Amino acid sequence: MTEAVRAAFRDQARSCRQLGSPLTARICDSLADVLATDQGQTARRVLNWPGDPSSRADSVPLRLCGGLHALVLTGAAPELARAYATGDLAPSLLVAALRDHDATLEEWLDSPPQTNEVARSAALIATARFLSELCPLPLRLLELGASAGLNLNFDRYHLGPASDGVSLTPDWRGTVPQGNLRVSSRRGVDLNPLDPDRDALRLMAYCWADQSARLSRLRGALQIARADPPQVDRGDAGEWLGVQLRDPVPGVLTMVFHTVAAQYFPAATTTACADAMARAAAQASPQAPLAHVEMEADGGEGAALRLGFWSGSARRWSLGRADFHGRWITWDPHPV
Repeated sequence: MTEAVRAAFRDQARSCRQLGSPLTARICDSLADVLATDQGQTARRVLNWPGDPSSRADSVPLRLCGGLHALVLTGAAPELARAYATGDLAPSLLVAALRDHDATLEEWLDSPPQTNEVARSAALIATARFLSELCPLPLRLLELGASAGLNLNFDRYHLGPASDGVSLTPDWRGTVPQGNLRVSSRRGVDLNPLDPDRDALRLMAYCWADQSARLSRLRGALQIARADPPQVDRGDAGEWLGVQLRDPVPGVLTMVFHTVAAQYFPAATTTACADAMARAAAQASPQAPLAHVEMEADGGEGAALRLGFWSGSARRWSLGRADFHGRWITWDPHPV
């Protein structure tokens, strides 16, 4: 398994470079080279990982990178923090961190990485504005795989530069929709909901250290969520969605959405979600319409943006594409 682990770190390094984090890429490459069983229990556990260590399954490299970044964020490893700040990170510093903070780092191996990428809200804002041109009703938001629920607050963020709050400024290709947003309620579900206050370090640690704008957006979104935390229920997305969509809710446009989450759902969950959507779509009406917004990988560049809308009849659009971290959006809506 050792070679599979080292290959997982190198593969993660390639992904980090593609997603604009050369520092995390260097860390992953270095760990692929220097990890050894005499560096402590964390290193031994990583090198003898019993499952699939790759990003397609257990994401072991990002578990360890999250733990290292947490040491930096908390000030527990000052020398490592200075190296992170300069980008001049000698592999010996990583080895020292593994040995000096073994117990702390091992805890980060116990659960998979969990993020809440706020920049994806730019695509949600645009889609909600597009929907407002189809239907003037306020939005009832339901998010699958919501994590801490930060993207349930997308209407509270700015699409474009702003003097305060959370400003989302992707490289936008196409015409920016200009419709008005009104949200009547917001609720999400996650297998492991995170609290914007209690779990802030976890969310920050999995945000790559050399992406300062991304970290700044996350801090701002956490501040907004602490003041008015969105409700995120613990549970399976399929079962939860079936309950939420059991009966039509008149006077609102129910908007079900998920961003780079569906690929992680078990097959049974995916089927249950599809069944719940089909039943709800059949009951939708002009008084109680339904929308399904997807930002998910499909094998092309970035993620596909798709929209389904039901109000007594069915309409579907391809809205364009978006970078997984929201760095760019190609907005090109057309019916399908």
